Amino acid sequence: MLLGVSGLVAGLLVGGVLLVTVLGGTLHRGAEDAANRTATEFAGLIANDSLPDPLPVSGDDVRAQVIDDQGRVVAASLGADRLVPFLYPDERPAPGSDRTSSVYIAGERIGVTGPVQVVAVPAGTAAQPRTVLVAKSLGDLVRAVDLLKHSLLIAYPLLVLLLAAIAWRVIGATLRPVEALRAGAQRITDGSRADRLPLPASRDEIHRLAVTLNGMLARLEGSRARQRAFVADAAHELRSPLANLRTQLEVAQRIGDPPDTDELLADVRRLGRLVDDLLLLARSDDLAGRPDPVTGPVDVGGLLATVAARYPGTVTLRPVDGTPWTVGDEAALDRVVANLLDNAVRHARGRVELAGGVTGDRVEITVTDDGPGIPAADRDRVFDRFTRLDDARARDAGGAGLGLSIVRELVARHGGTVTLADAGPGLRVTVRLPAAEPDPVEPDVDSDSAAPAQARSVQTGFARPTTPAG
Repeated sequence: MLLGVSGLVAGLLVGGVLLVTVLGGTLHRGAEDAANRTATEFAGLIANDSLPDPLPVSGDDVRAQVIDDQGRVVAASLGADRLVPFLYPDERPAPGSDRTSSVYIAGERIGVTGPVQVVAVPAGTAAQPRTVLVAKSLGDLVRAVDLLKHSLLIAYPLLVLLLAAIAWRVIGATLRPVEALRAGAQRITDGSRADRLPLPASRDEIHRLAVTLNGMLARLEGSRARQRAFVADAAHELRSPLANLRTQLEVAQRIGDPPDTDELLADVRRLGRLVDDLLLLARSDDLAGRPDPVTGPVDVGGLLATVAARYPGTVTLRPVDGTPWTVGDEAALDRVVANLLDNAVRHARGRVELAGGVTGDRVEITVTDDGPGIPAADRDRVFDRFTRLDDARARDAGGAGLGLSIVRELVARHGGTVTLADAGPGLRVTVRLPAAEPDPVEPDVDSDSAAPAQARSVQTGFARPTTPAG
């Protein structure tokens, strides 16, 4: 605020100096132009040999003389000296010169008060050269400029005080909401309150800033809450297999018998899967919604056949409709299909179907089971991390509640969507991904060797998705 008032004072000071300087220069140029016009008129009269005597001038502040090449006064106006020229010889133009000059002299030399501006204009002929001298008193001009200076010296401090007071109040009123925001942010930082920043009453930029900051604080609070819940759920999920491992090892140590390796391996595998899932989700959080770089074209039909082969006698692979291809990470899409089939097999009563095809510019992967399904009210919630439905999930028989969360994260990275719907009875999960043109496959030189799917994913020259990600 002090800086603003100082800038205002400096600006007014510079403005006052410029005003006095410009006004003084303008008045001086006006006086010189008037004297020059009068002298030029007298020069014209001399050329016409019609110069009157005394010389007619307007105003008491103007004097005129006409002198010859010897410096003698040959004509003068009323009030002008008829013996002594206004200018000394070194101040006048040389005889015969055509140069017009302007000289400032003291007013006492011609009997007036204040400075005087004298204009010298050559006139006459080469045989009889003359010089016209017109003296213009600048006393009124100087007094006017001095009056302006004195007025500014008196009005300037008063104006500065008035504008400083106004600026103090206006800037203070403008910055008061900012100070309130700062104080609110300080209280939040100190932990004395967990509220939002105060909203100013005015609907201006500061109000919009406060709304934006409150939205950011809400998102940060939600992120912290999700992080705390994630850590608590992860610790809770890790506790069970770790407790089982510890119990078996302690019992084996006490009784001296080797532990059941099958149970130990089952718990270790469960821990491994849980750690992998947590790392994948943590990496997704680090990406903050940014998609992973695509790695290559993916043959969705071949991918579905590969995954379905891991569930012999349990999953039925329906004929693939068309030639579905997409662009992305084949291992990640394999994880998507495997997670969906794991959920379906876990909850199905006997039928699990896997299908794929192309619909418009989208590749669709569908997993259908005849299990209890998921109520419509819970279909958004099941994608949350560590979520289980009471009638369909159990911690011992099922997973950790991360399968569908991982599916949603991986599908989102590939610019796709995942939806749940009734299969009557059962559940139908549909994954939609951007479609791409099939990858051109070079002819095989060895008919007994087949290029694996992962080798295809690193070839160059594949087509990009036909629609933007999202």
